[in-house]
Amino acid sequence: MSKMKEAPAPKTKKAVTPKSTTTQEQIATRAYEIYLERGAIPGDPMQDWLQAERELAATAKKSRSKSKVITFAA
Repeated sequence: MSKMKEAPAPKTKKAVTPKSTTTQEQIATRAYEIYLERGAIPGDPMQDWLQAERELAATAKKSRSKSKVITFAA
């Protein structure tokens, strides 16, 4: 009787979500803040959502551009 070795289980990769990706929860939170900044006066929720997306995308873009490493030739 020979012992057969079992093949190792294939390694699975975890889904990687870039940190710079804005989540729907973050957008919803910012849209609600926009509503509150307006004095909690009803407005167009879609416009609040789109404004929140634009603001968060701009913030993410700025933070990505600041983190770039620049090297200079000597």
